[in-house]
Amino acid sequence: MSGKKQPVSVLVVIYTSELDVLLLERADHPGYWQSVTGSREDDEDLRATAMREVREETGLDVSLYTLTDWQLQNNYEIYPHWRHRYPAGITQNTEHVFALQLPDRVPITIAAREHLEFRWLPWQDAAQKVFSPSNRAAILSLPNRRVTC
Repeated sequence: MSGKKQPVSVLVVIYTSELDVLLLERADHPGYWQSVTGSREDDEDLRATAMREVREETGLDVSLYTLTDWQLQNNYEIYPHWRHRYPAGITQNTEHVFALQLPDRVPITIAAREHLEFRWLPWQDAAQKVFSPSNRAAILSLPNRRVTC
């Protein structure tokens, strides 16, 4: 049976002014660490998707912080073990990259059905821990992209 998930998603790298990065461990694949990700629902705009996914996966109110659309898209093949979530025949996804800067590490409330735990790691360590190449690239670009006040 084919799913209804759209092949349009967001990746939101959440980081502090010290470049500590929040990572979440997937409940459906223990050992797979990532930033906040999720697919667009209905016809919501991508910023709304990013805000919704951050709230759902971390409990954070994005309006309290700086959310930046990096105007960067990654096109990649959907891992075969996740294709059942998409309409039949869909094998490619377009991911839109955002970043959310926080002043410091803040308390996180993970979505238990989606994630097992969270960790704050220095950006270099976070880049090594994530399983997704596009997530790794986004984290590695943080020193050059972070918002400075």
